[in-house]
Amino acid sequence: MYEGAVQDLIDELGRLPGIGPKSAQRLAFHILEADADDMKRLVAAITTVKERVKFCQICGNVSEQETCSICRDARRDPSVICVVEESKDVIAVERTRAFRGRYHVLGGAINPIAGIGPDQLRIRELLSRLNDDAVTEIIIATNPNLEGEATSTYLARMLQSIGIKVTRLASGLPVGGDLEYADEITLGRAFEGRRSAIG
Repeated sequence: MYEGAVQDLIDELGRLPGIGPKSAQRLAFHILEADADDMKRLVAAITTVKERVKFCQICGNVSEQETCSICRDARRDPSVICVVEESKDVIAVERTRAFRGRYHVLGGAINPIAGIGPDQLRIRELLSRLNDDAVTEIIIATNPNLEGEATSTYLARMLQSIGIKVTRLASGLPVGGDLEYADEITLGRAFEGRRSAIG
């Protein structure tokens, strides 16, 4: 345990996701030893992002305006919505250059242990986007883990009654992976999503 400001900094850094006590201590000492101008730029960047960045009123993605650049882009296909858990997932899908529709960011996944149910996610906002009959397909792109699967199943069952086509991203074995290291869910998904070996 350190005194005063140093311990306060370690405690605050330790509250960040993925930062354990040792990492927090390392970061704190890096900050202490770093050039003062570098740290002023870091503080300014954090302050600016908290002041300027908000969530898109339509899809929930991060944006410095009321609506994000994807929702404002008239070239995007408004009939297809890709549902993701977090804004960082939008970037992951965009990097593929395979999707030209719109997005909907849920703000997490169903996780009863953490106290996150459907009401804590942006599901009502998704349903309100389906009122104008412009949307013909929802692609569920939640993470392939227990929480993502629970969220996907919940959304698929709920949207089934509306009559909109609901699809799920295919998943399976990564290129370069070995069968012996694949978990049961991944291997099962690979069998379910198999396709013709020719063409």
